[in-house]
Amino acid sequence: MDLIRKIHRNSLIVLFPLAAASAFIEWKQLPLSILMGGVLAIMNIRALAWGVEGILGSHRAGAKMLFFSQFRLVMFFLILAALVYLKVVNIFGILAGITVVFSMVVIEGLKHSKEPAKNQDE
Repeated sequence: MDLIRKIHRNSLIVLFPLAAASAFIEWKQLPLSILMGGVLAIMNIRALAWGVEGILGSHRAGAKMLFFSQFRLVMFFLILAALVYLKVVNIFGILAGITVVFSMVVIEGLKHSKEPAKNQDE
């Protein structure tokens, strides 16, 4: 879970200044959209980590975990579609927020893979 916390922290560190800088652009709802996209992506990453831990923690993947995984994906797209359809957010801002979190996942994953294993038996 430490990796998820790093991704969460670093994403928020990048999202807030990006949203503040986008406030100066004359585009409707861009700062809100960037924050909403980032928050949705962070929630999705946390739910994905919870699901993976649940599946790996047991001997077999339970139907409950598989259902939750599909349900999470459908709800993510329904929330995105509803926000865009109701014109609460800007689609480009949503994509920018999601991209920030995705890039933090890649960056932190690369950093984590280059760290030596801490609890490795010798």
